[in-house]
Amino acid sequence: MSALLYAVLVIAMVNGEDPYRYFTWNITYGDIYPMASPQQGILINGQFPGPEIYSVTNDNLIINVFNNLPHPFLISWNGIQQRRNSYEDGVYGTTCPIPAGQNFTYKLQVKDQIGSFFYFPSLGYQKSAGGFGAIKILSRPRIPVPFPDPADDYSILIGDWYTTNHTTLEKIMDLGWRLPFPDGVLINGRGDGGVSYSVDQGKVYRLRISNVGLQNSLNFRIQGHTMKLVEVEGTHTVQTSLSSLDIHVGQSYSVLVTADQPPQDYYIAVSSRFGNQTLNTTAILHYSNSKKSVSGTPPPPPSDNDITWSLNQARSIRTNLTASGPRPNPQGSYHYGQINITRTIRIAGDASIINRKQRYNVNGVSFVAPDTPLKLADYFNISGVFNVGSIPDAPTGKAPYLNTSVMGANFRDFIEIVFENQENVIQSWHLDGYNFFVVGMDVGQWNDTSRNSYNLVDAVFRCTVQVYPKSWTAIYVALDNVGMWNIRNEFWVRQYLGEQFYLRVYSPVMSWRDEYPIPDNALLCGRAVGKSL
Repeated sequence: MSALLYAVLVIAMVNGEDPYRYFTWNITYGDIYPMASPQQGILINGQFPGPEIYSVTNDNLIINVFNNLPHPFLISWNGIQQRRNSYEDGVYGTTCPIPAGQNFTYKLQVKDQIGSFFYFPSLGYQKSAGGFGAIKILSRPRIPVPFPDPADDYSILIGDWYTTNHTTLEKIMDLGWRLPFPDGVLINGRGDGGVSYSVDQGKVYRLRISNVGLQNSLNFRIQGHTMKLVEVEGTHTVQTSLSSLDIHVGQSYSVLVTADQPPQDYYIAVSSRFGNQTLNTTAILHYSNSKKSVSGTPPPPPSDNDITWSLNQARSIRTNLTASGPRPNPQGSYHYGQINITRTIRIAGDASIINRKQRYNVNGVSFVAPDTPLKLADYFNISGVFNVGSIPDAPTGKAPYLNTSVMGANFRDFIEIVFENQENVIQSWHLDGYNFFVVGMDVGQWNDTSRNSYNLVDAVFRCTVQVYPKSWTAIYVALDNVGMWNIRNEFWVRQYLGEQFYLRVYSPVMSWRDEYPIPDNALLCGRAVGKSL
């Protein structure tokens, strides 16, 4: 047997251990009716929201995307870590958009992951037109889950919504103007009362709730029912009973709900939080033996300005240390609270006026997309696209400016990131490629003594975290995933206008053990056109 044939057989045997799931998606425009009147939406296989991705830990997902829109399109996978494979991350810093009339096949592996996530269009403001959907990653059959199998498992996508076309919204922002307040809130693509979930008396149901919206934190509650929090973005949590739950932009949660009330229909209520205006919408929890339709008024949210209530709820969310994760031993051979941090990065997002236009910045740098994805420029050694270190590790107090901001970091470092928010609006930060430990959050300004309040025992491990107005949030991150990774404010107008940057996690070894080679089907654009893969 030749060495080459032997290698092929070994690879096939290894791959055979992890199943493949194949998807073919057609991206089109179509009429949707989220708020009574028709508007143009982005459909996947004719659906809005798009089809749910159902998978199991370590599955390989082969997703062939045909772009039938008249302009480029790109999908990102919020919370999927793309282990050693940032080429597939689906943001412009790593992946070329799919040109109009062409297709691209994403090759993802949900390596060592479980939980609830979602996908969305990452170019421009396309997210405001649809094209998003749920991702569900189940545990392997032999890995115990810390609660009995539910009678059913519902993915619920909530988010604020504009009736204005996404291209018009982009023009408003490009002119340097502020966007108007959104027009409403949707639940699985429908407006008030447009969705119903059926339950049987006495049974328990899992609800996977993701805020796929554009800017508003949302509060979720069910009339007459309590919810038991069980999972946050791939981490089993200490099981806490809640009457309502704040879900910030980009975040995902799982709750268990028992149908233990008299047989009738009940309101599911969702309201925006922490703004001068409040948006409300409802869905229906329908008992299969219902004898009565919904009655009364939907349950109210907590006080809009009650930051303390929401902050205390966020601090109460902790990792369940007795539960397995995607593997039997969730703690591994070390514990995050016993590792010395090698670096502290302070991140301050802020509004700014640059060249007489509304912009947003991180540490004084407002991100400008380059003509070539950063990851491709890095791979092909194309000079002039970006400079590592083009964003400082902390706010400088200098006048903000435009740049393609990339921060360098070393593979296997263990770092502390402190998000500082001196504005009067809530912020929501996401890190692609990683989960991180949320070790602390509080009002006021962070300083070295703030570490005395950190949770170094059972902090929740997640990928998106809120920062309350005039407050800070601290996270610990083990940089064990080589690649080019986007750090962004999930408040999408802020991301669009510069409140993001890239973290280049670098290994000098250049080994496949640390990072996969560029995909053989990678699209090439900008100054990478004509390069050899």
